[in-house]
Amino acid sequence: MKNFLKTVLALTFMGSSFFAHAQTIDNKSKTILDDITRNYKSKKNSYFKFSYTTGNGKSSQTQTGIFYSDNTRYKLKIMGIEQIFDGNKVYNINDEDKEVTVSKPNDNQMHFSPLSYLDSYKKDYNVSYSGKKTISGIPVDIIKMTPVKNNGLKNVILYINTPQKKLIKLEQVSSNNDLAVINISNYKENQPLSPSVFSFDKSKYQNYLITEL
Repeated sequence: MKNFLKTVLALTFMGSSFFAHAQTIDNKSKTILDDITRNYKSKKNSYFKFSYTTGNGKSSQTQTGIFYSDNTRYKLKIMGIEQIFDGNKVYNINDEDKEVTVSKPNDNQMHFSPLSYLDSYKKDYNVSYSGKKTISGIPVDIIKMTPVKNNGLKNVILYINTPQKKLIKLEQVSSNNDLAVINISNYKENQPLSPSVFSFDKSKYQNYLITEL
C-alpha cells in the first residue's frame, strides 16, 4: 500500500527543476487553463472525491480517495493511508502498519492538487487544444500536454468542464506507455473546515511508530 500511495502522489508531482525550453501553447488552451487556475485559487478551500485507475481492461485496478486543500495545505486519504501537508511538513499515516513518517517536502515537487498540472503547463509543457467530447453527459474540452523535456511522461490529457471551470478527469501516459487515470467528482468549495483538518496531532498516534526523515 505504501508503494501504491507513492504512485498516486507521483501522478501529479511535477519537478520544478526543468531548464527553459521553447514552448508551443495555443491561445484557446491557455485561456481555459488560466481561467480554471484562477477559479481554484479564488476558493478558501476545496474538496473532491477521486478514483485512481491503472492498467487497461481486465488487468486494471481502481482505488478511491478523498482530497482537501486550502491552496497552501492539503489532506489526502486513499487505501487506508492518509497524507497531510501542514504547510511545513508532510505526514504519511499508515493505519494498517501503525506507522507515521514525517518529512520535509521535496523542493523539486509540487503537492498533490489539480493545480499541479494547471500551474506547471506554463513552463514544462507544450500545450494543444484537442477538441470536445462528452463524459457522463457532461461536455468537456480536451487539452493535451506534452513535456518539453524528458520527465518520464509521454503526455498528459486534461478533461475540463469549461463553463464550471473544473478539471474532471486526467489521463497520464508514461514513456513506457503505462496509463494512469484520475476521475474527479463531488466537488465542494468554501466549506467551514476545522483548523485541525490540516494538522497532525501526535497524541492520537501514541501506539504508532513515528519516524522523522
